[in-house]
Amino acid sequence: MAEDDGFEKRLRQARARQGMDPKPGLNGPLPSSNWGVGFRAGVEVVSALIVGVAIGWFLDRWLGTWPWLFLLFFVFGGVAGVMNVFRLFNPRNAAKK
Repeated sequence: MAEDDGFEKRLRQARARQGMDPKPGLNGPLPSSNWGVGFRAGVEVVSALIVGVAIGWFLDRWLGTWPWLFLLFFVFGGVAGVMNVFRLFNPRNAAKK
């Protein structure tokens, strides 16, 4: 077992030297200015809404269920955007996983 511990230690050191270890905080640090933080939060919400609306629109066209899937995925996109902003300001929970 001691041999495995030495290997793991050497492996961690080699990965750190090569820059292969992921940095803490998956989304990166918050921007330093208030404008940057607001812009990033806005982009998170708007991009999630766009993806949700696009998925709902395409599914509705394919299945002929207009407007039900569009509305459902609009709500899902909004929830995903709010969750992204929450994770942006609370990165400790994402790092524990």
